[in-house]
Amino acid sequence: MHIKVNSNFIWADTFVKQLTSLGIKYACISPGSRSTPLTYSLAVNKKIKCFVNIDERSSAFFALGLAKAIDIPTIIVTTSGTATAELYAAIVEAYQQRIPLIICTADRPPVLVGTGANQTINQYNLYRNHIRWFRDVGLPSVKENSLHYLQKVAFKAYKISMDDKGPVHINFPFAKPLEPFSYDDEMDEKLLNVKPIKDTKKNSLNDKVVKDRRIKKLAEMIMQYEKGLIVAGPMEYDKEAIKNIKVLSQISKYPILADGVSHFRFKVSKTAKNIISNYNSILSSSAFCKKYKPEFILHFGGTPTSATLLNYLADCDADRYQVNEFGDLNDPSRNTKMILNYPAGLYAGTLIDLLEKERYSRKKSLWFTLFAKAEKISERVTSDLLAGDKKLSEPKIILQLVKLLRSKTNLFIGNSLPIRDFDYFSGESSKLFYLFFNRGASGIDGVLSTALGVAVNNKPTILVIGDLSFLHDSNALIMAKNNNIPLILVLINNNGGGIFQTLPISRKKKLLKEYFITPHNLNIAEIARAFGIKHKSIRNINEFKNALSNLKIRTPIVLEIRTNANESAKLRKKIFNEVKVEINRQLIE
Repeated sequence: MHIKVNSNFIWADTFVKQLTSLGIKYACISPGSRSTPLTYSLAVNKKIKCFVNIDERSSAFFALGLAKAIDIPTIIVTTSGTATAELYAAIVEAYQQRIPLIICTADRPPVLVGTGANQTINQYNLYRNHIRWFRDVGLPSVKENSLHYLQKVAFKAYKISMDDKGPVHINFPFAKPLEPFSYDDEMDEKLLNVKPIKDTKKNSLNDKVVKDRRIKKLAEMIMQYEKGLIVAGPMEYDKEAIKNIKVLSQISKYPILADGVSHFRFKVSKTAKNIISNYNSILSSSAFCKKYKPEFILHFGGTPTSATLLNYLADCDADRYQVNEFGDLNDPSRNTKMILNYPAGLYAGTLIDLLEKERYSRKKSLWFTLFAKAEKISERVTSDLLAGDKKLSEPKIILQLVKLLRSKTNLFIGNSLPIRDFDYFSGESSKLFYLFFNRGASGIDGVLSTALGVAVNNKPTILVIGDLSFLHDSNALIMAKNNNIPLILVLINNNGGGIFQTLPISRKKKLLKEYFITPHNLNIAEIARAFGIKHKSIRNINEFKNALSNLKIRTPIVLEIRTNANESAKLRKKIFNEVKVEINRQLIE
């Protein structure tokens, strides 16, 4: 039996139902007419929770945060034209950091492209340099083979976004009528209940990694070389990887140079000596760097935040191996000898098995002891200097956060100075924090939106963000207010680009102020209130403690801390200089 239908709606609904059958839970939608079929299909589907955002750029970063938190693709929907271009920054970040997204752009019919038709641009493979896969599905058709083709497109989009981790782009041309209650076609009624494609294939890498001859070679190198380092770059929380890499460190007696957002600095035993978190200040000693060079480097995770560490590694002649699931090169120096494309936890665990099979465990290591001593020296000097700092300077804010926050708190670290200060001064803690960050392309755009997406899961979530990042993404406060998202924004306001105080250009004071720091002199409290968001000025450590003592808060709030970028820059310099003096005195001279 044939019935009258709206082909656009049936087309969109077939696509949406295929994705929900695979477990997709969230969709982020920006209003628009041409995307009506997709929007309507998502809105009436009870398996999808939709978030509506008038700002496409914010919507895309919000979707990025949702996907980060649950490691499942989020659907993003926009109308045609320049709205599609607004998604690009978040797509770049998702591509670089391997976060799964399914981008659905509505489009005008192909016959209108290049004719001057309103809201019409060339959207074909628009994001080609920063996506894992693209399809233009053409105008809707309600024939059986066409609907089955669309299901396969949806299934493949999901699989690629998960298996090759990253964004995929589906372009949907639609001709009028767009609304589902206007009919333009007929179809066989039985096709309304077509069953989605099931995901039955399960991948197993265990046998593959064991049979890979290279792993035996690496185990032999660990047994051969005493002077080895494990570099742990930025890494999403991975319990198995953290556990196995720490065990590997203990067996090999290789110190772990742990990036601030690697997750290795937290839930650390007080007796552990293998985690090196103060390497920025240790490696500020050129004498140390020159005298103590590794023979072997094993690198897990992304590119380290620290330029000091990157320079140290670039100057080493050591054999360097990287382990990451997707075979990405996270080494700007390009000194990496080989990339081993396996999950970090699995690879480290297999190395442990091989070493234990050989009954190997390095009992003593002067190299290991040296780094442990350097860490102890640096930690003591840094703690003493920060303890003497009675103000809430930028380094002190990080130190206090780690002390005050409860275990298992979500902690999102913004880019520019916050991520660097976290890398410099977070130290180690027995508490566990779930760390989130945008270190794919490391932009300041979309940080607030991404953190709000993470915070939707209703766990206590703290965002540490600079004032320029906040202002750049302030439209996201609409989402915070409308969805009552429980995010605490620790906003460090140094009135401009404080990070430039740390660069050589800071010697040119007038040029620095006019073209780099660019003070905004805006009232953050009034901006927050304009969006209906609570705001509190934090003037000292006691006020900071009181503000963070109640993490049961269920509404967004801005905790603004005004800092002096110049004074903070001087404090960082003083810490690094004093550590360097002590390192040279105790370990070099």
